[in-house]
Amino acid sequence: MALLEASTLQKGAQAAAGIGAGHASAPCAAHSAPMLQPPVPWTGSVSVSMSDPDASYDMDARPATPPRGRMVEAAERSGGEASPSDAFARVYGEASFRSARTVVTYSDRFIPSRAASARLNFSLLDREAAAAEPARGAEREDANPAYNLLLRSELLGAAGGPTSSPERGSAAGSSSPLGSPAKKMFRFKAGDADTPTAGAHVDSPYSLSPVGRDSLLGSPLLSPKRTPRRIQRSPFKVLDAPALQDDFYLNLVDWSSQNVLAVGLGSCVYLWSACTSKVTKLCDFGSGDGADTVCSVAWSQRGTYLSVGTHSGEAQIWDVSKIKLLRTMGGHRARVGVMAWSSHLLSSGSRDRNILQRDIRAPEDFQSKLLGHRSEVCGLKWSPDDREIASGGNDNQLYVWGLHSTAPTIKFSDHTAAVKAIAWSPHQHGLLASGGGTADRCIRFWNTATASALSAVDTGSQVCNLSWSKNVNEIVSTHGYSQNQIIVWRYPAMAKLATLTGHTLRVLYLAVSPDGQTIVTGAGDETLRFWNVFPGAKSQGSVNDSSVGSMMRTHIR
Repeated sequence: MALLEASTLQKGAQAAAGIGAGHASAPCAAHSAPMLQPPVPWTGSVSVSMSDPDASYDMDARPATPPRGRMVEAAERSGGEASPSDAFARVYGEASFRSARTVVTYSDRFIPSRAASARLNFSLLDREAAAAEPARGAEREDANPAYNLLLRSELLGAAGGPTSSPERGSAAGSSSPLGSPAKKMFRFKAGDADTPTAGAHVDSPYSLSPVGRDSLLGSPLLSPKRTPRRIQRSPFKVLDAPALQDDFYLNLVDWSSQNVLAVGLGSCVYLWSACTSKVTKLCDFGSGDGADTVCSVAWSQRGTYLSVGTHSGEAQIWDVSKIKLLRTMGGHRARVGVMAWSSHLLSSGSRDRNILQRDIRAPEDFQSKLLGHRSEVCGLKWSPDDREIASGGNDNQLYVWGLHSTAPTIKFSDHTAAVKAIAWSPHQHGLLASGGGTADRCIRFWNTATASALSAVDTGSQVCNLSWSKNVNEIVSTHGYSQNQIIVWRYPAMAKLATLTGHTLRVLYLAVSPDGQTIVTGAGDETLRFWNVFPGAKSQGSVNDSSVGSMMRTHIR
């Protein structure tokens, strides 16, 4: 049977070669017959397993014999010039050597080499090589070297110290440690326990970096995350203050640099020592219908003298160490509701709309009079450098005066209610804050160097007092109608750090301790409340509550 099929194939090839040639002799066709036998393709199935070295093959296959008719037709189409092998190729092509029944089976998994079984993980960047590679495109990337070094060290894990490449140092002249690692960003390198610089870094639980691993850079990112400061929402001490007047235009509480609190209660002035909690009566103007009353108190900068403003328009100077009245100065025709010290100079504001400048060393009652307000003066504060004084009045005006001027140098008229709350920033020159009354409710910030308004925030209630912290850039405000609260703000964002409540009436009085950590507030509910709201200076430790007395509730008189 196999011989018959081979003979038939040979005759078909000879016929294909003879057609179209015309002059080709039979011996030539017969002579070329042995060359017409193509490689015999397999029609059986072949099963190959790439994962099994002992592959098995199915040998029960038979060669496919091309049909005679297709060979003759192919030879006729070729015009008789093609060789028998070409005619055979046209019919079968390359696919004729691969049967449709042939099945090749491959493995479904690629198993890599496990030679380096000790490898633990992969590193996204070859750190040492990236640090040693010269910078490419330095004209773009080195515009901010510190930022690039910080970014690469914190996010990409490169070494923080400057390195140089010994191979390219001579050719490139110098290499920058700030070169971009973009060329190596997706180049992985395996690492193990013996080569920790190659593997991915494991974050330490003691890491100081807020974005990842520790680095050698001395940047702010290396400092530990600061925990939010907690402010106690309740006062740590409360003093009863009988006869503390509920009058928006008065200033009856002040805290000296000697840590002594002065409070005006009716016709008397009391001193309370924050160190010993001892209460001392400084003065008493008597009782009865015709007796004078206290309208304002203010400590000198050194804390040795206390000025007392009275309802009759007098300004008295007292030596607190001797409990002695040094002098009484007139000049006002109405009550003295506010006073402020600047070294040896005492300024007093009155309901008569005037501000008097008094040099306590001179025999005269006052040296100059500042005219400008059209209503009672209720706010008065000297700048930290003692070169300017700001005044606020019931005419909704805020004025800034020079040291020797008798007319205001700057006028701010944005408030729509009385301006009692005034505070100068100890952190920025020329920064002034002011607060308006019930119809205004805003805290406004001004730049006195440029005579311009900076910003404003609506507090939602009457602003009675303002005071800056001398340790941090924060400000505290006390409020009256209608919420009677105390708010601690972070400047310049004016974000609320704490809202303190406890007073049942308007918080009209505010003073700050000499260390800048504690404030005392007074209200018409006849109580003085002590709050720890500000942090201490950097050189000091935590807030020491013992400096302002015990936790018990006591009476101030």
